[in-house]
Amino acid sequence: MASVVESKEWHLTAYAPEGVPTSDHLKLRTVTLSLDVDSIPDHHLIVQNIFISVDPYQRTLISGLEDGLYFPQTKLNEVVSAGTIAKVIRSRDSSYREGDIIVNLYSPVAEYCVIPSASHLRKVDPASELPLQEYLSSLGLPGFAAWVGIEVIGDPKPGSNVFVSAAAGGVGMFAGQLAKLKGCRVIGSTGSDEKVKLIKEEFGYDDAFNYKTETDLDAALSKYFPNGIDIYFDNVGGEMLEAVLNHVNTHARIPVCGMISQYKKIWTERQGVRNLLNMVGKEVRMEGFLMSSHPNRFGDFAKEMESYIKEGKIISKLKIYHGIESYLESLGSLFTSSNFGKVIIEVKK
Repeated sequence: MASVVESKEWHLTAYAPEGVPTSDHLKLRTVTLSLDVDSIPDHHLIVQNIFISVDPYQRTLISGLEDGLYFPQTKLNEVVSAGTIAKVIRSRDSSYREGDIIVNLYSPVAEYCVIPSASHLRKVDPASELPLQEYLSSLGLPGFAAWVGIEVIGDPKPGSNVFVSAAAGGVGMFAGQLAKLKGCRVIGSTGSDEKVKLIKEEFGYDDAFNYKTETDLDAALSKYFPNGIDIYFDNVGGEMLEAVLNHVNTHARIPVCGMISQYKKIWTERQGVRNLLNMVGKEVRMEGFLMSSHPNRFGDFAKEMESYIKEGKIISKLKIYHGIESYLESLGSLFTSSNFGKVIIEVKK
């Protein structure tokens, strides 16, 4: 291998407090990176990214605003970050060898990069027969988010009435399948008739509706939940959350994974929820959660999810973009009704 490489990377040139990021905010540049092992500090690696995960939360890292998810903002002119699957090219850490395949939760969005060999890295077992992409999907943050929301916070019981918004998305597709495996009745909402068909026929949802053609969300939930909602897995917030609060049962649980309908707005323009008082009378528990607060449960999740995958009880849909040049387009696609499944970039075309 050459002693230096030309590596493309996406960096932030301006914050995007509203709307979908464009080339005014994110730009691709090429840098020269030395592959000499002596050029990197101890306990660091040079890696070549193979797959890059594209997730809605990444939008909040470049808004320049600290509210909402309270994630640290990417600094101007810095490379943006994402989860990746990477191959170790050089190592200054005895725990990693050249050729190891790793999952990195916080990688630069770059073809090649130097990273610390920190605790957020984990190796992929070379004996694993699962496609590498699954470590960014069903066995990655999307699957873990669905598992924590359903298993830990939702605490489902057989026969529970479960509602999942953004049900065809990277997290929603797993949330519904996990709830079904717990014996629940599961209904999903999504943004197109095509995706309604997808989650019913492939993900096993009992029923689903297109929120764009249901002009009255309150009436839709009355139709699909005549006996009320026990668990609402919230991915969207806004009007849907307000409608749900009119249909919750006593002691309902609402795991709040995200609020994608609100990410592109400053807080003063976001949808207010007017009926929070219902949570008092119905003794509802609504809890936001981040994966970083549940590291002690990752082992349980991985064991259970891998078993489900091998038994064919959990399936995932991947939307693959090709080439690191597609990062801006793929990030924007998350906020369109045509998006479905887990969005991943295969770095080399």
